[in-house]
Amino acid sequence: MTAAADPRPYSTLRLEKTEGFATLTLDRPEKMNAFTHTMAREWLHALDVIDADDEIRAVIVTGAGKAFCAGADLSGGGGTFDPSEGEMQDKSSSPGAPRDVGGIVSLRHFRCRKPLIAAVNGAAVGVGVTSILPMDIRLASERARFGFVFTRRGIVPEACSSWFLPRVVGIARAMEWVATGRVFDAAEALRGGLVSEVLPHDELLPRARALADEIASNTSAVSVALGRQLMWQMLGASHPMAAHRLDSAAMTWTGSRADSREGVTSFLEKRPASFPLRVSRDFPESLGWVAEPPYEP
Repeated sequence: MTAAADPRPYSTLRLEKTEGFATLTLDRPEKMNAFTHTMAREWLHALDVIDADDEIRAVIVTGAGKAFCAGADLSGGGGTFDPSEGEMQDKSSSPGAPRDVGGIVSLRHFRCRKPLIAAVNGAAVGVGVTSILPMDIRLASERARFGFVFTRRGIVPEACSSWFLPRVVGIARAMEWVATGRVFDAAEALRGGLVSEVLPHDELLPRARALADEIASNTSAVSVALGRQLMWQMLGASHPMAAHRLDSAAMTWTGSRADSREGVTSFLEKRPASFPLRVSRDFPESLGWVAEPPYEP
């Protein structure tokens, strides 16, 4: 590993870059990586760094110590979720109802140009589990535990999870987990489709790195970024025609660019591809992407 991808030190996480990908580690192990407003700000900054760095082709997100993220830091007591006392809402962002800070992070995941691989190494509860829903590949250690515990804390699912969770696992499974608020193991998460693999603990990060390396070594960065947006944005489309219009525009754009020529030529010449396009400068902003609407409570 090299030094952090950005020279600014973080107090709640680490961002480390190796060849082709980066690892973002939530780093409050003494607090089970509990989520705070500071962590949210640093997480958002790290995602900006990631999107701007063309050497980072994929991102692994994991936790330091025994937990992935044990949810919101509750050390502030009973007023943790009260906007007049706690810090789980961004009161500066709107004249009306404050925005849920976890939701701001989830929406940034949604907009990310790089594929996100969650490597859930331990407890992922509350915002610790809702934060992984907009990630693209979710892997779990056999030690991982999950819980949508909001109803047991007298609040509601946050971080846009009412949109993401039913799309990831289906409405029946989503409502069972939300209504009971119980904590469940990695095997149940796999059966329910929340994660795609459960691995022995020591094999979790090697598997995540192998996936990140496969992406970095074999694919067009712009194609991956476009494919990611096509997949996520079309989850909310009302008819397949919306996908047809958008992927037609994307096929027209990519088919006339250098990466397409290189992809075909390298295949015919039986050699590794060397794709010239870069996400930071070449990603098409005008294909008809669904813009994030303004927040109007």
